[in-house]
Amino acid sequence: MSIESAPASRYVIADKPGFRVVAALGRWESLLALLLLAAFVANSILLPTFLDLDNLADGTFNFSEKALIALPMALLIICREIDISVSGILALSSVAIGLANVNGMPPETLLPIALATGTLCGCLNGIMVTQFGLPSIVVTIGTVSLFRGLASVVLGDQAFTGYPQLMADWGQGYFFGFVPREFVVLLAFAALFAVVLHMTRVGRRIYAIGNNPVAARFSGIHVSRYRMMLFMLTGAMAGLAGYLLTGRIGSTRPNIAMGWELEVITMVILGGVSIAGGAGTIGGVMLAVLTLGTVTYGLSLANIPGIYMTIVVGILLLATIALPRLLRGRKTTK
Repeated sequence: MSIESAPASRYVIADKPGFRVVAALGRWESLLALLLLAAFVANSILLPTFLDLDNLADGTFNFSEKALIALPMALLIICREIDISVSGILALSSVAIGLANVNGMPPETLLPIALATGTLCGCLNGIMVTQFGLPSIVVTIGTVSLFRGLASVVLGDQAFTGYPQLMADWGQGYFFGFVPREFVVLLAFAALFAVVLHMTRVGRRIYAIGNNPVAARFSGIHVSRYRMMLFMLTGAMAGLAGYLLTGRIGSTRPNIAMGWELEVITMVILGGVSIAGGAGTIGGVMLAVLTLGTVTYGLSLANIPGIYMTIVVGILLLATIALPRLLRGRKTTK
């Protein structure tokens, strides 16, 4: 076979339907879809009440707020950054809402206050990373303690309650009597993030920064500006999640959303976003969200303590980080 004919033969093989099917099944998103289907079928067989439509709808409350934070977190990790402070931002945003409510602010102002608080927290993270050149993981480990510490100091051993009905309507309410409002908000933002990441110049630049930030900078992309924007966006989405969560549970406590940062990061990494940056899709993240939500819902119906879900999250996080590296190692040794 001549050198010229070799590429053509490979293209012929790649165009065969069987090869395309195998390639599609080899995609991470396809594996996640199969895992989601397997979890759904297993729960349907083992738990008689699993397929109740009302229960399925209510099950979305368990992950909608976390998934809202996972969307910007995915973009941040694609850019080779990370934000460990999201649960602290959420807690501080909830405290800001509580203070505003106690001091008689109109109900319509509470959402802007939550968004502003989250954005300011994200701005602090972004400044420390982009202006001072500090590693984002170190900065946000520090700021999660700062933000949650401030929230705890303000609250002490008390709790803010008595929130307006408007917050309860969005945190606990339904569209058409059975579709949770939080889930609709999540789907709307997922569609928006998917369009931005996969169909716009901004998305292409985010991937470029993640693949090679030095080359991206030399090509004219303002890397620091994009990273700053993503930290602020992540903070704002944590503020939105804080607003919805506070409305759903009807109170602000010092331990609100404790440990959520690990679950959010697990959703993102399980969704196929590379921890090394430069790769990942919003579709994969949403499949991971639904998979974890299905597993959590099944465990709760089976009356299994929540601590076991923490173990599952830890195992999944380790597996999704280690498995790709192990597979690449096996390929290089062959």
